[in-house]
Amino acid sequence: MLERKQVKGRTQVTFRLPEDTPAGPVSVVGDFNHWNPLAHPLKPQGDGTRAATVALPAHSAHSFRYLAAGDYWFNDDAADSHDGPNSRIHT
Repeated sequence: MLERKQVKGRTQVTFRLPEDTPAGPVSVVGDFNHWNPLAHPLKPQGDGTRAATVALPAHSAHSFRYLAAGDYWFNDDAADSHDGPNSRIHT
């Protein structure tokens, strides 16, 4: 699930997944963090989900994917669109 919140000319995007699916650590990686899996790990939220929030420029588009343990890459079904193998979000 993707959540957006407008804050002072930027869009805070929260990337949210179930806490146990897939098992193990998961990070959101994309052009906004130079595809660095250490930049935005999803952390447990206490409501059965895990999430990471990223501030992005308003009125922009970005490619991203999730990276789970075992080098398992996957997309977000709630993404605005897809660009080849990547999910896309429009702020």
